[in-house]
Amino acid sequence: MRREKRVFLEKSFILVFRAYGKARLPDKAIDLYERMVVEFQCRPTVRSFNSVLNVIIQSGEFNLALQFYSDIVVDRRVSVPNVLTFNLIVKAMCKLGMVDKAVDVFREMPEWECNPDVYTYCTLMDGLCKADRIEEAVSLLDEMQTEGCFPTPPTFNVLINGLCKKGDLVRAAKLVDNMFLKGCVPNEVTYNTLIHGLCLKGKLEKAISLLHRMVSSKHVPNDITYGTIIDGLVKKGRVADGAQILKAVEERGYEANEYVYSSLISGFFKERNPEEAMKIWKEMVEKGRRKPNTVVYSALIDGLCEEGRPDEAKEILLHMINADCTPNAYTYSSLMKGFFKMSKSNEALELWKDMADQKVLPNEVCYSVLIHGLCEVGKVRDALMVWKQMMSTGWKPDVVSYTSMISGLCNSGSVEGGLKLFHEMSCGESGSRPDVITYNILFRCDPDSVTCNIFLKSLNGKLNPLESARVFLDELVVRLHKRQRVVGASNVIEVMLQKALYPNLSTLDKVVRELLKRKKVRVAIDKCWNDLFL
Repeated sequence: MRREKRVFLEKSFILVFRAYGKARLPDKAIDLYERMVVEFQCRPTVRSFNSVLNVIIQSGEFNLALQFYSDIVVDRRVSVPNVLTFNLIVKAMCKLGMVDKAVDVFREMPEWECNPDVYTYCTLMDGLCKADRIEEAVSLLDEMQTEGCFPTPPTFNVLINGLCKKGDLVRAAKLVDNMFLKGCVPNEVTYNTLIHGLCLKGKLEKAISLLHRMVSSKHVPNDITYGTIIDGLVKKGRVADGAQILKAVEERGYEANEYVYSSLISGFFKERNPEEAMKIWKEMVEKGRRKPNTVVYSALIDGLCEEGRPDEAKEILLHMINADCTPNAYTYSSLMKGFFKMSKSNEALELWKDMADQKVLPNEVCYSVLIHGLCEVGKVRDALMVWKQMMSTGWKPDVVSYTSMISGLCNSGSVEGGLKLFHEMSCGESGSRPDVITYNILFRCDPDSVTCNIFLKSLNGKLNPLESARVFLDELVVRLHKRQRVVGASNVIEVMLQKALYPNLSTLDKVVRELLKRKKVRVAIDKCWNDLFL
């Protein structure tokens, strides 16, 4: 091409640019564009410039697109931009989150004697909506009509989607009415967007009504439409209604996707209706329309484990592997939890080894399940080894892991170790905060003076110890008193007084009265004497 030294038509270069675009080679396209005049005696027009710009944007090189535009149009003035040029630049800026600059470019278009078209408005509206600037996007709808540019269904869809995501369904519905007034007919995207928004808001009856309206308007719902409604029904506890819609879908010749099946299977298991869940599973497998994926298998395994049937769940796992469907960390964590729940710790540990063999990397849920299960069966040393492995791989323990480890340490007699972990949680460095279960584990321990001192020391310089420690210990005394563990409560009060953390008078009164009630008069008198005069 270069050697013949002849003039080539621009359309030949445009074909090459398109080929570079399909091959994702934007640098090659730019290089050829720069050589068009010198080597091929072809002066590029805006058509060539737009072709190269489109190649760059298709490759996802948005910064490079802006640089190319700035170099050719703004600095060198080699090419005069047209509406397509601006559409591409506005798109690139919106993709980069540079919405303000996109608005500036949009406002500069008249200076180039170029008026925005419906695509320009639509692209900018989409960028504004994604930047949570809905009001500006809606105002552009009025502006474009004033300028003689009439919106199309995609234009309305962008705004409807933005309003639905914001939860403003009333205005979204009004826009649909406005569509009809402007002669625009809602399409599948319009209906799907509104149905999804209604389901998110829990307005399922309106979503179903809109689905019927969609069908009557000769629009074909897709698997996303049905899937959104079925998932919404399942989340509202109306799993049977969701199954009925699935049946209606299949009778019309449509195929539900894997996520619909997984949603229904999980829903029936949560309703303690495993028979229906297994029925859905068998129908999916027998019909053979959709091959179960990891999500479906995991939903079935988790449901069987929750029903106390981990052995059946393991059979499903083997079926899954034989079907060349790779289990993930969630699949294994559900199955391990199921075996631990049935006091089958050896089987759970075997699964942990299988994970490594299958090269499935554990996540924080897997570690949490394993630590909890090991601590429950008294294998605290093994749990500590797993804990160290988790920390070394960069996973941070969640509240379940912390609580399980604290419980295991306290139950094995290492209360000090448990309190140290509790201190780690309380200081906020871990990202996990103690919950009711964590506190209840500590309350189960009958604390002596040493235990309380460790706790107070752990709060030194943290969490306003004078108040936080007093509130915690006072609550601990109340809990111990309610459980008739008066000696433990009196030990806590003793430490509180030594640290000048005075308990509420009502708390102290309850403990003393309980000691008297138990005829431990001597203990009560001595305690009051020491508290008051020593």
